[in-house]
Amino acid sequence: MIELIKNWIEGIGIGETGETILSWIVAILIIALSAYLSDLILKKILLRFLKIVVKKTKSNWDDIILARKLFQRISYLAPAMVLYFFAPGIPEATDWIQRLSLSGMIIIGAFAFNALLNSTVDIYNTYEISREKPIKSYLQIFMIFIYVLVGVFVIATLLNRSPWVLLSGIGAMTAILLLIFKDSILGLVAGFQLSANRMIRLGDWIEMPKYGADGDVIDISLHTVKVQNWDKTITTIPTYALISDSFKNWRGMEESGGRRIKRAIYIDMSSVKFCDDDMLSRYEKIEFLKDYIAPKKKEIEEYNRSHNIDPAEPVNGRKLTNIGTFRAYVVNFLKNHPMINDNMTFLIRHLPPSQTGLPIEIYVFSKDQEWANYEAIQADIFDHILAVVSEFELRVFQNPTGYDFRAFAEKSRPK
Repeated sequence: MIELIKNWIEGIGIGETGETILSWIVAILIIALSAYLSDLILKKILLRFLKIVVKKTKSNWDDIILARKLFQRISYLAPAMVLYFFAPGIPEATDWIQRLSLSGMIIIGAFAFNALLNSTVDIYNTYEISREKPIKSYLQIFMIFIYVLVGVFVIATLLNRSPWVLLSGIGAMTAILLLIFKDSILGLVAGFQLSANRMIRLGDWIEMPKYGADGDVIDISLHTVKVQNWDKTITTIPTYALISDSFKNWRGMEESGGRRIKRAIYIDMSSVKFCDDDMLSRYEKIEFLKDYIAPKKKEIEEYNRSHNIDPAEPVNGRKLTNIGTFRAYVVNFLKNHPMINDNMTFLIRHLPPSQTGLPIEIYVFSKDQEWANYEAIQADIFDHILAVVSEFELRVFQNPTGYDFRAFAEKSRPK
């Protein structure tokens, strides 16, 4: 090419030095223009046509590949190949041009391969199995290995040496490489353990207070696990931290078919007393106590009679209490509640009395696990219980408020 350009320039009548400089400039411009035209043809014509074809197909695989810009990265090979094959047109710089263009093709190939792997992850994530067996971390460690090889081959190409000579020297740098890729190795090992033991998967709700994480897992990669918290912030946790530290996974609750309601109301112990006949006759009219009061009264009467106990004194024998009757009411109320799961743990129990009163704990499971629905169910239950507790002549314990002190002061004021 240079000779042809020189012959053309000689016909113009330029001197020998000018011929050489000008022939170089013209040759470089021709090669650069050829590279530009090849890039232009691929991007403006072929890639646009390819996008039109992809949009018309029913499969989403090609859409994912297009979104990851795989074809766009492959198109960069065209200018590099033009430079490589046109390099002999400049004999004095052929070797260096070919080395640089070959190095560029290796790097472009690596980026294209990375886009292909990312497309593979995106396609894999469209299947349900990806929630249990994510592959992103494995492909990332594979890509790191590819980048190391690419670096070795690029350096070997630029130095015009065999890549195997450089690869043999990597063995001596093992300790340094282990230090550089420490996080990647820890992440890979953690990824294997998380996957093998099914400790975490995409979509799991996890809590990890140490890192301020409380929400759904949205991404599991080689180095990090991303959690979208309920306030829509995103917390990034090192993958190996899920092995070295503890965290709570709510998947068991989601798979169990119920969500636990565990809450107590505190009864003022001074309001606890035996039930008299008037109270019992009133309780017998309550729907949820009809099947409780009559059998219980009969059982107590038979017990007292068999043990020759005089019921005239309240402390003698057995008697129904307002708090026991209230607890029976809560049991029947919840057993008839349409959103309580009877097949799971069902407890209405006393907790140890304390300075805040006697706790009556409700320990049941809601059928609906959706957060908003669950909170609504829980609130409705306790709205009813707090409203009905006074019907049993019980009082809910509450520390005195400003209103209580004002009421006491008004009563104590002399008239």
